Amino acid sequence: MSWMDDLMGRAGPRTAMVDAERALPGRDDPMPVPQTHDVSGARMTPPFPEGTEVAVLGLGCFWGVEREFWELDGVYTTASGYAGGYTPNPTYEEVCSGQTGHAEVVQVVFDPKVLDYRALLAHFWENHDPTQGYRQGNDVGTQYRSIILTIGDEQARVARETAELFGKRLAANGYSGITTEIGPLESTGAGRFFYAEPYHQQYLAKNPGGYCPIHATGIKCG
Repeated sequence: MSWMDDLMGRAGPRTAMVDAERALPGRDDPMPVPQTHDVSGARMTPPFPEGTEVAVLGLGCFWGVEREFWELDGVYTTASGYAGGYTPNPTYEEVCSGQTGHAEVVQVVFDPKVLDYRALLAHFWENHDPTQGYRQGNDVGTQYRSIILTIGDEQARVARETAELFGKRLAANGYSGITTEIGPLESTGAGRFFYAEPYHQQYLAKNPGGYCPIHATGIKCG
């Protein structure tokens, strides 16, 4: 079976994770990235201001998710992208085929003196349903899974702590267990963060009528 057959969905349902051997091959050339954020005017790519930190989070369709984070005080810039998979420099169509292993994610660059990582994760937990597995609402597929890709030991510790706390709050309200994937973000290789196509960046600012609902449970993290 060719990689194009896989792309057309003949390799299996999008609700089953592809393995590395069957993932699409991708390409060497990176996606072009706008120089500045369409809303804030901040840089979209490194180097970022001294003292800022980076988080990479996936909680469903990245259009609405990116807006949720760029609106927060303390966020310097955001970008939609793909991470946690096997295909280098994937396209949107490839990610949506389920044959890259990537999740739709948002890279958030933030000032921890204004908005620390724990507060950022509280916003993450409260703005989607982390119990749904490979979906968020009507958006079905492995690319829509809940995922926290951590950078360093401290982010990993806080991610696990907040997952345990929020899981207890969800259980007390009748929800099933959290399915959120928590793991380190690769700094190199196909599992690192890849910027999505330019038209996806700040999509809902450019297309205010665009469809991308937030599937919050209504339960607070703290």
